[in-house]
Amino acid sequence: MDTLNQITKDAWNANAQVWDSKMGNDGNDFFNILCWPALASLLDPKPDAHILDIACGNGLTTRRLAEMGAAVTAFDFSSNLIEYAKQRLTNYQSQISLHVIDATDEAQLLALGEAKYDSALSNMALFDMADIEPLFRTLPKLLKPGGTFVFSITHPCFNNASSMHVVEEMDDGEIKTVYSIKTSRYMTPYSMRGLALRNQPKPQIYFERPLQYYLNLAFQNGFVLDGFEERAFPPEVPQSTPLGWGGKFSEIPAVIVARLRLRP
Repeated sequence: MDTLNQITKDAWNANAQVWDSKMGNDGNDFFNILCWPALASLLDPKPDAHILDIACGNGLTTRRLAEMGAAVTAFDFSSNLIEYAKQRLTNYQSQISLHVIDATDEAQLLALGEAKYDSALSNMALFDMADIEPLFRTLPKLLKPGGTFVFSITHPCFNNASSMHVVEEMDDGEIKTVYSIKTSRYMTPYSMRGLALRNQPKPQIYFERPLQYYLNLAFQNGFVLDGFEERAFPPEVPQSTPLGWGGKFSEIPAVIVARLRLRP
């Protein structure tokens, strides 16, 4: 596990410049169409809220939260990404605290402060973590009573590392082009190298887990699920590549966004 975690950290440090350039201050279609509207709705931060931004990358979600009036403690295990985040968040220094912390290390997480946060957020990062159990064990200690954890992940069933995008032609009295997803693995957790951005210098590792893994881990650590969305691109969104995610897959959700709440 430690070796996979180090390989993952090395990959994100190597890819930091490309990811910062791609995501910038505004994000991409995945973020703006699929993730952020549901994240913001389920999180529903109040102006005086203190939010923990887990695996914040270059600070994209951190800045959005600060713009909504929240105080944000944000961290990532990639020191290179945190440096980019510092450069992009200079106008929000009074609201934001940035740290280099490994979410798989329980002691590092606890150092962030117990019972300190109204809510926590993780955008498209849990499947990049070699071990998510320390995070789920620690979050109930970091959150205030009744606190929430909102996360987005690629859809474990339809958008995992074994998924293939397929285009076929069918005749049902009219010739139609049909876009679909073929997947060969789901139930058993596994890891696989992949390129989330085609021009990134180093493959990252995807840690694929079925939905029940996430939810049962949450339930075991005192959370209940009280918000859930499956997010698909609207039909009018163009494909960035011929078989890339977009409107031609409008009936297949690429992303899940969920809200977990601590039981009273």
